[in-house]
Amino acid sequence: MKLHANAALGPKGRLTMVRRVVELEWSLTDAAEAAGVSERTCWKWVCRYRGEGEAGLLDRSSAPHTVPGRTSEDRVSAIAALRKLRLTGQDIALALGMPASTVSGILTRIGLGKLSRLEPPEPPNRYQRERPGELVHIDVKKLGRIVRPGHRVTGSRRDRRDQGKKDGEFVHVCIDDATRLAFVEVLEDEKAVTAVGFLRRAIAFYAARGITVQQLMTDNGSAYVSSVHALACRALGLKHLRTRPYRPRTNGKAERFIRTLLGGWAYGAIYNTSRERNAALTAWIDFYNHRRPHGSLGRQPPAARLAQLNNAHGSYS
Repeated sequence: MKLHANAALGPKGRLTMVRRVVELEWSLTDAAEAAGVSERTCWKWVCRYRGEGEAGLLDRSSAPHTVPGRTSEDRVSAIAALRKLRLTGQDIALALGMPASTVSGILTRIGLGKLSRLEPPEPPNRYQRERPGELVHIDVKKLGRIVRPGHRVTGSRRDRRDQGKKDGEFVHVCIDDATRLAFVEVLEDEKAVTAVGFLRRAIAFYAARGITVQQLMTDNGSAYVSSVHALACRALGLKHLRTRPYRPRTNGKAERFIRTLLGGWAYGAIYNTSRERNAALTAWIDFYNHRRPHGSLGRQPPAARLAQLNNAHGSYS
């Protein structure tokens, strides 16, 4: 049975085969049959051996030396230049009279498949206030209301009617920048009046622990840009800072705390109802504030960090 030459016959086998022909004077038929290849294949390797020696018996790439239909480098440079002007792949294709699929493939190959690749990565935005209360971060996260046990409890996905997708609950969070001490409530909405009520209770929470809040940072949600919220901040003597548009990372401590909160509390256990989930919040916040090690605080929980700062600088009340 004739075998595929490149698959069955390596360089050593080819050398043995061609030496039988060249040095031992075997016929092509006998040498080819002994090697399990065709006479044509045997003759090809013999010719290469006579012309190049043993180097001619090595495998060679089957890729063509030239690709006639390949896009020229000048055209690729033009595509890159237009992409840097933030044109879409479709716009570039129309401008250069090229198929959109070709332009898309070239953009991917040169690393510009996504517009975000055009902008250098932002440097880490790390900072930490030295004194408790200098700055607190406030944010809101919407959660679906649990109206009946889901598939994680019942093991069945047949009943997917879930009113919670339309009727949610809002988790309002406040975290101190220096100590990461957190105050959290689950409320019915995220309107301005609700946000102001949460703010007042958060200020009282920190005051009870010897912390006087001076500034707060929020995003640009409708509740936080309202006149009601502005008046409340003025009445409480607070300076209100807002994140830059489209830069939620400026309020990164609140964003990161929300991820921790969701993983440890909201999705960290199986609940039958929203009431059951909300009842578990108090214990989880107590664990977070008093016992959970925090990586940014030298593995201290927030309460221990607060005590450390109080000992170093005295009371903040």
